[in-house]
Order: sequence, then C-alpha cells, then structure tokens
Amino acid sequence: MKQKSLMFLAALASVVSLLVMAETPILHKSHGLSRFDDLKYPEGFRHFDYVNPHAPKRGKLNIAAIGVFDTLNPYSQTGTHISQISPLRFFTLGFLGLNEPLMVGTGAYSPTGDEARSAYGLIAQSVEYPDDSQWITFNLHPNARFHDGNSITAEDVAFSFEYLRAKGPVKYQIQLKPIARVEVLDQHRVRFHFKRSGNRDQLFCAAELPVLPAHYWKDGLNGKSRLTPPLGSGPYKITHVEGGSSVTFTRVKDYWGKDLPVNRGKYNFDQITLYFYRDLTTAFEAFKSGALSLYFEPIAKNWTWAYNFPDIISGKVMKAEIPTKMIIGSPMVVFNTRRAPFNDIRVRKALGYLLDFEWSNRTLFENAYVRANSYFPNSIYAASGLPSAHEQALLAPFRTQLPDALFHQPFLSPKTRGDGSIRAQQQQALALLNEAGWQFKGGKLVNRQQEPLTFELITSSHLADRLVLPFKKNLASIGIELKYRVLDISNYLQRVRKLDFDTMGNAYSLGLSLGSELFRYFHSSNADIPDTQNLAGIKNPVIDALLEKIPGAGSQKELETIIHSLDRVLLWNHYGIPLWYFGKVRLAYQSHIKRPAVTTDYPMIINTWWQGE
Repeated sequence: MKQKSLMFLAALASVVSLLVMAETPILHKSHGLSRFDDLKYPEGFRHFDYVNPHAPKRGKLNIAAIGVFDTLNPYSQTGTHISQISPLRFFTLGFLGLNEPLMVGTGAYSPTGDEARSAYGLIAQSVEYPDDSQWITFNLHPNARFHDGNSITAEDVAFSFEYLRAKGPVKYQIQLKPIARVEVLDQHRVRFHFKRSGNRDQLFCAAELPVLPAHYWKDGLNGKSRLTPPLGSGPYKITHVEGGSSVTFTRVKDYWGKDLPVNRGKYNFDQITLYFYRDLTTAFEAFKSGALSLYFEPIAKNWTWAYNFPDIISGKVMKAEIPTKMIIGSPMVVFNTRRAPFNDIRVRKALGYLLDFEWSNRTLFENAYVRANSYFPNSIYAASGLPSAHEQALLAPFRTQLPDALFHQPFLSPKTRGDGSIRAQQQQALALLNEAGWQFKGGKLVNRQQEPLTFELITSSHLADRLVLPFKKNLASIGIELKYRVLDISNYLQRVRKLDFDTMGNAYSLGLSLGSELFRYFHSSNADIPDTQNLAGIKNPVIDALLEKIPGAGSQKELETIIHSLDRVLLWNHYGIPLWYFGKVRLAYQSHIKRPAVTTDYPMIINTWWQGE
C-alpha cells in the first residue's frame, strides 16, 4: 500500500511538474535581438564583417549639409537639429544623436549594414525576455559612462523613457507607446513592461531608446541653451560650434565603448566637421576647392557633366556610384487629405496625370531614374505585378472597401510619351475633376460655388524647381493654379509640424527593413497630432488593420505579404504622387578617404571609413 502511495505521489509530482513547465514561459537570454530568431553574428563575435578592424584612427573629415540648424538638442520638440538636415539624415554617422541607445542595428543611430531587423548590445551588453515578449530586461554594461565620467545606470534609462515619452519629439512618443512602464531592478538591470504580449517587434522600441544623463537634464531638458552641446556618451563630442555655419565633433580618446564588437573598425576620424550651406551650388564649389572631404551628388545632370574639374582629372578626387537596398523611399508629392480638395480621391488621382515624369527624366535627369510605383521602391517590400494568392486572401475581407482594380491589375503611375505632349493625360484628369464637381470656366477650374482650384506646394530646396515648374505649367493648362513656395528649412519644418500645408515634397526614409515603425507614417491614430510623420493625414480602416497585423507576423514571408498589401492600398488611394528612385548613391570624395572592401546593403556607413596615407 505504501509503495502504491509513493508511486501515486511520484506520478502526481510529474504531472504537476509538466503543468508548471507548460505555464512557465520560455526565457531567452542573448547578446542581441532579431525579429525572426536569425541573428547573423553569434555571441562573442569580434566585429561586423563589413568593417576594417585595423582601420587607423587619424585625420579629419569635412562634410557638407544643405540648410540651417538652430539647436544641438536632438530631444527638443522645437527647432531644427543637425540630424534633420539633408543629406546628413541619410548618412550612418553614429553620433549625431550624441547619446547612445541601449542596442544598435535598428533605429537611426547606427543601422547594421548587412542584416535586417537585428540589434546588438551597446549600453546593454545582454537582454532577457520571455517567449511572449511581455517584457524585456536589459543588463547594462558596467563600464558604460557619459563623457563627464558618470556611470550610465538603470536610473538613467528610466529617466530617458519617462522624459521622452512625455516631452520628447513626437517620433519618440510614438516609438515608446507600446511600453507600459519601466522597472529599475538594480543599478545595472532595467526591465521594460509592455502593454500587450506576443509582439516581438515591440522589443526594438525599447532597445532603440537613447539613454540620457538624468543628472545633467534633471532641471529640464529644454532649459538648456539651444547651442550648448548636450552631455553625451558616444565616440564623439561637440568641441566647436560656429554660429549656424559649422559644428565640429572630436573623437573621444577614452570612449568607454571603443573596443565593443559593435564599434570595432568604426569612428576612425579624429575630427569631423559639418559645414552648413544654404544651397547646393555653394557646397559643390566648396568641395571643388578642397574644403570638403566628400560630396553627395543629388543632381543627375551634374553627375554627368560637372565632374571635369582638375582634381578629378588628376585622380585626387574619386567618383563612385554605390548600390543600395535602403528603403529611402522615393520622393513623393504628398497631399494633405485633411484639407479640401485633397479629401476627394478623384482630385488626388487627377493631379497624378499632370506630372510628366517621362519628359523630366529625359530632358532634366539624363534618364537616370526609374518611376516608383511603390512606397517602398528598390526593396523586397515593394508590391509588384498582380497580388499574390496570399495577398488576395489577406485583402479579401476588405474587398468592399477597396477599388476592384487593386485585385486585377498592378498599380502603375500614368505614363506619357516623354515629348512634352500630355493631351491624353489632360483629358483623363479633366474627366475625373468633372466627376468631382469641377468645371472649366473662363480659363479656370471652378467648383459649384465658383471657387477656383488653387493650392500651394512647399519644399525646403530649389532642387525641386526642375520638377515642380513643369508640373505647375501642366496644371495651369487645365485651369489649376499651383502656388509654389520654397522655404528655409526652419520655416518648412515649422509648417510641417503644424500640418500647415496643402501639398509638400517628401521622402520616407526607412532604412533596410520594415516593421512597427510604419505605424508612425500611416496609422490613423497619428493623423492629427502635431509633428506627426503621417503627413498625408491617412485615416483608412483597411490600412489600420494591415498595420496592426505587422507585429504578429510569424515569418519574413508573412511580413512581406502584409507590407505588399499595405503598399497596394496606399497606392490605390492616391495619397501622393510617387516620383522616382535610383538604387545607387552618387558620391565624390578625396582619394585619401578609404572605404571597406565589403559592399553592404546600407551604403552610406561613413562611420566605417578612414583616412589613408
């Protein structure tokens, strides 16, 4: 009897043990994070494959930026920070934010060049999280410190979360929205608790958090002078500011993280100076004179005809076209759908017929560009051809809310002959506008109240003149007046933040991979908040539903299916006019500047370059 009792108790214990195991979530401990458990680099890796780990530390790098800045504080809700100036926002410099994030690889600080949707430890040397992603613990590197010598602690992490969530720029408020609270476990361990479980993507929202020094900002982040360099923690610190014309960064010799695997082979120049110019012509002349180390060339015609100066001929300056798979987003004319007449899809679609890309590409751009029929051109996320069977199944529940053509034909922007004659396109545009209630009278298109169809397009650079002025002429040919206004970058950003525009030029810069950050650009919850990245004011239940499926994607293939479907719905709703993409970066640089031999999908990783002999 006693033996049977013991056997029963043993069996019961086994059942209880199995039940406990079934209820206990699997705990992941790792040196990195990946969206689909496919980290390329193992624990203990020494450096990324695309760096030169033996690159010498020396020399100076001078870079041009086009525009003006008025703040060195990247965490303010106002002002124009240097990272917002073109082309700096497309370069991977890895220090413009000054304060390092917990992990690098995703986010804007220092994206990984050869891997999508993966992050590795920087301030956090390792992470722990359950299988349901309900929380994540960051184990901070004990040697991590700010430039004043103070250690980076869990309290700094908690402060950064609370401040940026409440008072930081909107992009941080949206980024941190999935996080319920932050728990300080001890000096070097901090845990983020999320509002929902089952979303691996949300772990990156915490991992990308820049860590601010609480002791420096405790009296109020915005109380500091705009041009006072904030206390940082990274490989460089600002050592000189010349009004609004230049900012100099000097390499920190005793930088705490210089030997970390994620940093080895990076940050090789002793000094980097950003020079700010108001126009491209002045910047190019500065480069030709030798004042700049490199120059990003945005104009196709210049690339073909302007690079015949002596230093090119002698070999002192090199030209390169570097292939890229970055989802930099095609330039796009964005319609503000919060305003009439752009709340009418027929008007939005009609205006697309009047942009003659083929003529512009032939006569102005040396046939360098390809028309973008996607929000994510030049990438695996661009919808092409007919919807796949998986896309059809995903979109089937929304069929009554979508145009029937979406299911039967690929989206293609209107195409012209390229000779300047767009009579057929004018007729198609007028038919749509007539249907929307606009009539051609007295040389103008007017509505039922006899109000003319007039709108304004704003940009921050005269670089857009070449495209906008022919577009303006084509609009005028059917009685539409376009008021074209080029603003300085500060006024431009101020108007965009206030959503005070009819139409604008924009490019969605999204890096190498896509995920929950798309909520910022297209979800209805972000349509009407100041400083939103949902510039078009999109409020579409189908788009919302597709975005809300992204966090639950169980594979890369499933993620691509969702984003392909999203791309189609965005395109067929004509929230903007897609323009073009190139698929390469044009760069000229002094021959003593060296680049790693390994080609990456993210080409502008300048923080891996160095000065040769």
